[in-house]
Amino acid sequence: MVKKKEAFPSEGDLVICTVVKVFSHGAFAKLDEYEGKEGFIHVSEVASIWVKNIRDYVREGQKVVAKVLSVDRAKGHIDLSVRRVGDAQRTRKNQEWKRAQKAEKLLELAAEEVGKTLDEAYDEVGFVLEERYGEIYTGLEEILIDGEKALEGVPKEWWKSLQRIAEENIVLPHVEIEGFIELSTKAPDGVNIIKEALKEAVQGQGSKEITLDIRHLSPPIYRIHVTAPDYKSAEDAMRRSAEKAVAYIKGRGGEGRFIREWKQSAS
Repeated sequence: MVKKKEAFPSEGDLVICTVVKVFSHGAFAKLDEYEGKEGFIHVSEVASIWVKNIRDYVREGQKVVAKVLSVDRAKGHIDLSVRRVGDAQRTRKNQEWKRAQKAEKLLELAAEEVGKTLDEAYDEVGFVLEERYGEIYTGLEEILIDGEKALEGVPKEWWKSLQRIAEENIVLPHVEIEGFIELSTKAPDGVNIIKEALKEAVQGQGSKEITLDIRHLSPPIYRIHVTAPDYKSAEDAMRRSAEKAVAYIKGRGGEGRFIREWKQSAS
């Protein structure tokens, strides 16, 4: 299980819950992310339609994403709603929960190697990464991108194990984008000049995290396809590539321009 928080959630938070007891008027659910905390889901907050039988919607042992409606810290009461959670919110929260579970497993592996407990892994590594990157798993992903720079603030005795475990267990998410360049020249050896411009565009743009490919689309348009960990790095790589190709061909008397979006004419 993911290390639980000891405080109360705040009103409006989305929480992962496990339904523990169902009654005709509502259900009690354990807040999986908060130590010893339970909340109540009134039958009117189970679904957006009239509920004849609450067990058609929730059952003991079921995992649900709920929205915190109110918190009475003095009495320890937490009111929850399932119906007020949108599909996108539910998907995002479930993804965050799964990432948190994966992060804990990786911290546990690192702790075993270093000879420390999971609690120590959270205190010395997990919470440091969470503070910097918003969640622990994102911090572990950053190790693949920035190496030791991502581990600043983490005791060095952890670095080697964390880097190896991240490399062996994490596959970075990637985005794909496309752009276009228009290259033309009236020079006698124009075909060779364009080939060299395309080589110039690709050279030095790829890396372990970024792949870039240029293909002929329709004279004189060439498609640039970039795969990268995020949109910013993808856009940067694509623009650098296009600028190099355009600069090369213009330097040899030709014409070129970068086109972010291109539509073929209907003629």
